[in-house]
Amino acid sequence: MPVNLTGTARGLRQRSTDAERLLWKHLKARQMAGLKFRRQAQIGRFIVDFVCYEKALIVEADGGQHAIEREKDEERTRWLNAQGYRVLRFWNNEILTNIEGVLDVVRARI
Repeated sequence: MPVNLTGTARGLRQRSTDAERLLWKHLKARQMAGLKFRRQAQIGRFIVDFVCYEKALIVEADGGQHAIEREKDEERTRWLNAQGYRVLRFWNNEILTNIEGVLDVVRARI
């Protein structure tokens, strides 16, 4: 039976990091090549930070905890890839200090 993570996703949206808020400012309202992105969306048993279903593209904003959870992230990415998604990961500090560079990478992938 599929797990419903709607409540968890809602909580994550309410407690967004500074990096997630900055990235969302540039992805929302079809600002990125006219494409619709959703934030904190459930895909299978995972919640992804941002997803464009039309392009099967996931954008993740990774904080420091991801440095110690590398194996879990790799497993998650492999599963998402197997479902047909491409996953882009950026460190929070990269988003906060080089948002234009991050957006250029996202544009290049779509």
